[in-house]
Amino acid sequence: MTVLCIQNCGVESLGRYYDSLLDWGVGCQVVHPYRGEPYPPITKVDAIIVGGTPISAYAIEGTFLDEESAYLSQALTGGKPCLGVCFGGQLLARLLGATVRPSEEKEIGVYEVDLTVSGRDDPILSGLPERFPVFHWHGDTFELPPDADLLVEGKACRNQMFRKGNVVGVQFHLEVSTREVSAWTDEYTEELAAFGKTKGQLVAECREREAELVGLADRLLANFLAMS
Repeated sequence: MTVLCIQNCGVESLGRYYDSLLDWGVGCQVVHPYRGEPYPPITKVDAIIVGGTPISAYAIEGTFLDEESAYLSQALTGGKPCLGVCFGGQLLARLLGATVRPSEEKEIGVYEVDLTVSGRDDPILSGLPERFPVFHWHGDTFELPPDADLLVEGKACRNQMFRKGNVVGVQFHLEVSTREVSAWTDEYTEELAAFGKTKGQLVAECREREAELVGLADRLLANFLAMS
């Protein structure tokens, strides 16, 4: 198996997901399209993980993400399993016909989310508790694509995870480490200040739940690979 990891931003890696793919001996290729790196032929890829970027999924025209959208559309048409994280989930939702828009409430920090009735029975969430912590840093949200199931919901931002066939989009981050969150706070200082949190507060939130996030990330990734 070869998993393509699409990293859409220099400061936002795929973190634990990428590390675990390497640890588990899964073939993995990372592409940085914002640097102009080319995509592999779609026939050489068995599954795709799409990462985040500060660019909104409804404002990608004229950016490197035009090419990415075309590539992912080809993957969806070909039935490739795809997992989108934050912006990645929003982009997949848009490509499947859903609206992506500004959320009524921005989320930055550690939050709790809940499985829906559909989520409790879905194998992509096998082994995850009915309520679990996630890390957020987003101001946009996706509507559900036609015929997709809502698997995880939150309070401030309801749509947290959808699945349509073998395409999965998550609004949240499980893959981040305290070190990466610290780097994000240095990169997005104005946004964090406007939200009303300090770097120390955010890093402390992540550090307190990091071990849980690692376990959840590994379980979700294992489930995704099992369906790929």
